[in-house]
Order: sequence, then structure tokens, then C-alpha cells
Amino acid sequence: MTFQDIFKSGFLDSFQSFSLADIVISLAAAFFIGLFIFYVYQKTYSGVLYSRSFNVSLVAILLVTTLVICGVTSNVVLSLGMVGALSIVRFRTAVKDPMDLVFLFWAIAEGILCGAALLPLALLGCPVIGIFLLVFANRQQRDNPYLIIIRLEDMEREGEVAAFLRNQVKRMLLKSKTVTGGAGTELIYEIRPVDGDSRFVNTISKMEGVESAVMVSYDGNYAA
Repeated sequence: MTFQDIFKSGFLDSFQSFSLADIVISLAAAFFIGLFIFYVYQKTYSGVLYSRSFNVSLVAILLVTTLVICGVTSNVVLSLGMVGALSIVRFRTAVKDPMDLVFLFWAIAEGILCGAALLPLALLGCPVIGIFLLVFANRQQRDNPYLIIIRLEDMEREGEVAAFLRNQVKRMLLKSKTVTGGAGTELIYEIRPVDGDSRFVNTISKMEGVESAVMVSYDGNYAA
């Protein structure tokens, strides 16, 4: 086939027939792969608020991609038109967690493979990526960082509170210090508790000169 053959009407009008059984098999494989991606995302999510709708959308994206690829592989004109149509699509939703992008590309890639009838490759790559994410993402969760926000009525207590906190956690790092009008002080530390123990927060809140102590989950996007 030469480059000129591509522009011949016979080539552009060519239509590759496909069987209903092939489409059903591709969609069934995409659905079960989507359920696996759904499970992996649910188990590896480490953000503050888990979004079930985003997880469901991963399965929907996989199925829609499979249908699109099944269609464009049957006709050259349709494939060229689809490229032009998709080039004007713009996504405005901000993706804050890089791991969400990983799952989006994973779902799209699996949909392309299922739609192109490359089921062995899709089924082989799915558990490999899933096991990798389960192992490394869960390992990161076991040492998940937190932020502790301490409000002091007296600045003289800052050293005492910091010394006590340092002895209670594996690691601590001052992220922000705010001194208001009088003697009020707000300290924000990034900490890594020992085995997720948070009882030290109760002790800090009862210390003399401490107005309040709050510990929240920290996903790394905090800006001082």
C-alpha cells in the first residue's frame, strides 16, 4: 500500500465487519477489568475524602473507550472523524492527586486494548499494574503524614510543647508559625505518628498555655 492509496475512495469507504460476539466479549472483559480498577483505587486511595463518583467514572471511561475503539477500527473515515472530534474536547476538572491521573490513563489504556481486541495484553497488564499499586501505595499509607495545629495562649510554652511532641512522633517538621496581635501563637507541624497513635494530642490540649490542638490528614498539598 502506497501513500496515494490512502486517499482513494475505495480505501476510505472500506468497512471492516465485526461480529456481535466480539463486541460482547470486549465489553465483558472491559467491565471485569473496570471492576478490578475500581477495587484497586478504593484500596489505595490515600486522600482526605474518597470520591466514589470518580471511581465509578473510571469504569465508565473504560467501557466508553472500548466502544469508541470498536467503532473506529471498523472504518477508516470514522476513525479520522473521531480524531478531529476528540481534538476539540477540553477537560476543566482539576486533578489534584497525581495518582488519579495514573488511574485515568490506566482505564483509558485498558479500554483501548479491549476495543482493539488485544485481550491477552489487557488481561496480562491489568494484574501487574494492580499489584504494583496495591503494594507500593499501601506501603505509603502505613507511614501517612499528618498536620497538627496547635494554638498557644503563651509564646513561652512553644519550646515545651515542641519538645513533648518530638518525643511522641517519629518525625516532625515545622510548616508554619503565626503570631497574632497579643501573645497568641499558631504552630503547624507535619508529623508522622508512631503506629498511627494520636493520644498525645489529648495530652497537648491539656497542657498549660495551650488553647487547642487539632490533628488532620496531610496529603502533601499544603501550602504555607
